[in-house]
Order: sequence, then structure tokens, then C-alpha cells
Amino acid sequence: MIGLRMMETSKMQYFIGLSCVTHLLFMTVNGFYTSSDDVIELSPSNFNREVIQSDNLWLIEFYAPWCGHCQRLTPDWKKAATALKGVVKVGAVNADEHKSLGAQYGIKGFPTIKVFGLNKNSPEDYQGARTSQAIVDSALNSLRSMVKSRLDGKSSGSDHGRQSSGSKKDVVELTDDNFDKNVLDSDAIWMVEFFAPWCGHCKNLEPEWAAAASDVKEQTKGKVKLAAVDATVHQELASRYGIRGFPTIKIFRKGEEPEDYNGGRTRSDIVASALDLFSENAPPPELLEILNEDVLQKACEEYQLCIISVLPHILDTGAVGRNTYLDVIRRMADKYKKKMWGWVWTEAGAQMDLESSLGIGGFGYPAMAAINSRKMKFALLKGSFSEQGIHEFLRDLSMGRGSTATVGGGALPKINRVEQWDGKDGELPIEEDIDLSDVDLDDIKDEL
Repeated sequence: MIGLRMMETSKMQYFIGLSCVTHLLFMTVNGFYTSSDDVIELSPSNFNREVIQSDNLWLIEFYAPWCGHCQRLTPDWKKAATALKGVVKVGAVNADEHKSLGAQYGIKGFPTIKVFGLNKNSPEDYQGARTSQAIVDSALNSLRSMVKSRLDGKSSGSDHGRQSSGSKKDVVELTDDNFDKNVLDSDAIWMVEFFAPWCGHCKNLEPEWAAAASDVKEQTKGKVKLAAVDATVHQELASRYGIRGFPTIKIFRKGEEPEDYNGGRTRSDIVASALDLFSENAPPPELLEILNEDVLQKACEEYQLCIISVLPHILDTGAVGRNTYLDVIRRMADKYKKKMWGWVWTEAGAQMDLESSLGIGGFGYPAMAAINSRKMKFALLKGSFSEQGIHEFLRDLSMGRGSTATVGGGALPKINRVEQWDGKDGELPIEEDIDLSDVDLDDIKDEL
């Protein structure tokens, strides 16, 4: 009889143990918390949206389902979450399943509790006891501190996860929903940064990326665009393009496979790379004759520099000679097309105010000047009007070398309205025949 009872006791202990193992396995697969709890389960897909972009104070437990200390904390964590509901957010991350999220915040042991307060980029470690009362008391103290900081005028500094020292108005924010329409269906070239809000390298890149975006937009007239994707939120995009590190920059052209950007990460590096991308397939800039004020203003006010050529009178060169000069200018415009300069020309004597304001004429014709209309400074070509001479002149300008002077009068001069050159040789004015049959030469002699 005693032996039978011992056998029944052993069976009961076996089933109890089996039940505990089953429960533990269930918790290992599914985590500690369910939708009926007041603890919010967090993962890489919702962490940025729920926590980083939130104005709430968050207490977050990083746990592993196999961890005994985590299992013992669970009932107190749930109880604290219920008590703080509507006041402080309480979350949990299965850091065994979401190792990357744990690594982002330096989680080395379980459970680790962090407080995400005013600055979400710099969470603090929770150092209190692991009871529900201690957790609630600590949360309320942190909340008071956060409210006091706001009262003192301190801001979060998080900018939804990315600190910024400049405007990001020209960086296009891309998402899972708008990516294809904006990028893949666009004729523009796109440079897209995939970032993570917690990534230090991404934070360092951000002001450079923002400043470059404005420069590139202006210099390519929107033909090259800079954009950013929060890869922790828009994981579908990150997965589609195999993003494994941050920041990753990819280049997208319509109808082509994306390619990795391997250039420098400074503002100047990014702008230079963008201009190279633009110039690869861009047509050469148009060379326009100065027919009216609008032509000169567009060339000089819409571009960093405008290159003005003053060619000899058509009677001095004929059509062949003029076209030879124009071909030289066009080849140089194509050579320097990534600089995004304006290119115009006029005939000697047609725009005398312009020539005077630039000091043209003293060196003869043809002549060339480069104007920076924002500074109202100009430089004159003093070498030969040839591909080599013009190249040396423009190369020095692009490198910030060469002497400059102030445009005469400090503004663009008055421009005459003229007829467009018809492409033909010039013709001398026809002299009128004078009929002297009615003139009395004797009278003229008397007058003399």
C-alpha cells in the first residue's frame, strides 16, 4: 500500500514537472507577455515608432525566456505596467529573439531594464529593486524629472531618433508605401540612405546628407535627389535591398538595378558624386545668344556661374568663322557640364553696356568672362580663345584660382533687345544711289 502511494506520488511529480517544462517551452517560443497584458511587446519593427518617436516616458525590460530571473520578474513587471497604465509606458523586448535590438542598447545580461525619458537616444539604466512597488516609484520619479526638464525649456534632442544641426527640408523621406512611386517610377537619379536611429555613424552622416541634399537639388535642378529610409521601421524595403549595416547608401536609376554608393561621407564628397551621376547622361548645357534681358538673367541668376562670350562681328568672321568659335564654346560647355554653369554669347557691339561692365574690349575679340551674379564678381579670359586656353581659364575658376573684379555698377547691366543671328554671312549695308541731275553745281560753288 505504501509502495503504491509512492508510485502515485512519483507519477504526480512527473506530470507536474512535465507541465512546467511544457509551460517553459511555450514561454520560450512565445515570450512572457500577451495582448491581454498591459506590457507592450517591442521588436525592431515597432521599436522606433512606439518608443523613439514617442513623447512618453518608457520603462523597457530586455529579457530572455530561458532566464530564471526574468521569469521571476514577470508578475511584478505586469503588475507595475497595470498600475502605470496611461501614465508611463511599460514595454518588453525578447532580446534572445531580437538580438540586434539588444545589441543596439548594449544588453549583456538579463533582465536589463532601461528608462527612455526625455532624450530617447540616451536611455538610462534602471538601478532599483525588482518589485512592482519599486518599479512604480522609480517610474514616477523619472516622470517628475522629465516634466521638470520640459518646464525648464529643455527639449528632447532626439528629433525622432536622429539629431540634426541643420534643415532636412530637401531630404525626401521614403517609406514602404511611397518608395516605388517616388523612386522606381521616377526619371530622376536617387541617392537613398538606409539608416537606423540608434546608429552613431548615421547620426554623424545626417547633417552632411541634409546639407548635400540642398546643394544637389539646386545644382542639378532636381534631377538628382537625396532621400532617407528608416530601415528599422520600413523593414520591407531594407529586406528587399539586402540592407545589413547602417548607414547604407544606394543609387537608383530608372530601369536599372540599384548600385552601392562607395564614395565619401562628407558634404563635398556627396555633392561631387551626385554631380558625376548627373553629368554621366546629361546633355551638354544649351548655348544661348543674348537676345534680351531674360536670357542673361536666366543664365546668370539661376546658376553658380555664367560664362559669357563676346564674338567678333559677323562681317569680320563670316558664318564659318563664327560657327568655329561657337563649336569651341559648346565643346567646353560639354566638358564642364557637371559644374552646372550657364552659357551665353553675343556679338561685339550688340551689348555695349555689358562689355563695359566687364571691361571687355581691351583685349580684342573674341572675349570671354565668367560672372558670379550672387557676389557680382567676374573674371576675364586673358589667354587664347581656344580649347586649351578656355580649359585653363575654367579649370582655375573651378578651383577658386584666378583674379576677379567687381561687375561695373555692382549689378547686371541693361541689355538691348536684338534679332537672333540667322546663321548666315553678314551683309554690308546697301548704299543709296544719289541722283545729282537736279543739282546746280554752280550754286554749290558760289556757296563755297
